[in-house]
Amino acid sequence: MAKAQKVNTTERDYNVIVAPVVTEKSTMGSQYGQVTFKVAIDATKPQIKKAVEALWGVKVEAVNTLVQKGKTKRFKGILGRRANSKKAIVTLQEGQTIDFSEGVK
Repeated sequence: MAKAQKVNTTERDYNVIVAPVVTEKSTMGSQYGQVTFKVAIDATKPQIKKAVEALWGVKVEAVNTLVQKGKTKRFKGILGRRANSKKAIVTLQEGQTIDFSEGVK
C-alpha cells in the first residue's frame, strides 16, 4: 500500500477558498458527498481542487463552478449593484468527508 503524500499548502490555497456555504440546499448535497464553497472569482477548477485537497487532506472527485451575478439594488434612490460571486460544488471521493466544525488542518 502506497503512502499518502502530504500536499503543501500555499497562501494562494487560503485565498482561493473564501468560505463554506451552509444553506439548506448545500447541506442536502452532503448525502451525495458534495460540499459547497464560496471561492475567489478568478479561481479555476484545478486551483479549487488543489486547495481543498491541501487544506482538508481529502481526495476530490469533481469540481463544478457557477458565477452568481450581482443584483441591481436601490438605496435611498441611488442605483447600486452587488458584486458577482463564485461558488464551487466539490464532490469528494467515496468515504471522504469535511467537517467544518473542526476548522482547517
